[in-house]
Amino acid sequence: MPAELMQTVEAAREVQLPLLAALLALGAVAKLTPRSSGSGLAVLVPERLRIPSTVAVGLLEAVLAGGLLVASGLLGEGTRALAAAVFAGSTAVLLLVRRRAPEAGCGCFGGLSREPVGWRTLTRAGLLSAAALATLGLAPTGGSVLTSFTWTHAAVLGTELLVLAALSPELRILATRILRREPCELRRHPAGRARRRLHRSEVWRTNRPTLLSSEPEDQWRHGCWRFLRHDGLRHGRRVDVVFAVRSGGNRNTAVRAVVLDRESQDVLASYGVVSTRPLPGPPRKLPAPRRAARQEAGLRAGAEAERTLHEAVENRSGDPWKDPEAGRPV
Repeated sequence: MPAELMQTVEAAREVQLPLLAALLALGAVAKLTPRSSGSGLAVLVPERLRIPSTVAVGLLEAVLAGGLLVASGLLGEGTRALAAAVFAGSTAVLLLVRRRAPEAGCGCFGGLSREPVGWRTLTRAGLLSAAALATLGLAPTGGSVLTSFTWTHAAVLGTELLVLAALSPELRILATRILRREPCELRRHPAGRARRRLHRSEVWRTNRPTLLSSEPEDQWRHGCWRFLRHDGLRHGRRVDVVFAVRSGGNRNTAVRAVVLDRESQDVLASYGVVSTRPLPGPPRKLPAPRRAARQEAGLRAGAEAERTLHEAVENRSGDPWKDPEAGRPV
């Protein structure tokens, strides 16, 4: 084998160490965040074990990412072998998920991996498994590869990133979220996120004394809004306080509330409604007392003059042939 080709192959093997470490670190961060336990391995275990299993996989990936960067010798070889086993096992898990739950995502990158498992996801898992196997027997660590990065490493890494980008549906979902092209009616709006936004709002703090409990009696979603109904007491009468939390949007206008009488269902109060009508503001400076008195006297004199003129016109129109001053016909 020519020396140049051997050097390229060796560089391709070495560049897998920092690449796999970065992917494992991203997957660990995504799995350790909330709302990431509804896909992948989590759909194959009981409900009570979904969150613990997702967290356990995330911690394992974080440990492997660190080991690929710094571990050397026997420990480093064991870390690479374990990483290869994890990627191979993930391929088998994805095949099982596709069979048992066709609508579930792979969960590779937490909430971003919601698209059903397809051939792209399976191909990516297989390629990463092969990449992990290719690192077995290497002397340098991932950190040493980064410190001695060459143009050959960069060319191999760039080509591999293009292939992974073509096989990753998460990038399209991430771009859609960043560009906000996804309608809010279709955007995920978990109840926990809506409640956190509600509890941070001024509308919640205003109505909190009215509520009998901080837990909602009922909640539902309609379009861009998630509604939460609370039981309350207002002036001795039972009321329903319904909060509306919008998905996305401005935090200052994303929370609204309405208070309903439980018996009559009349609206007693509403909060958070945005009006586009300009409101009249107070005068910048109040007039002095004497000037205010003169203005009020002038207004009264004008009103009295208008009333007298109106009476005179009415008397004149009553008899057009009568002189109102002399009291006799003209």
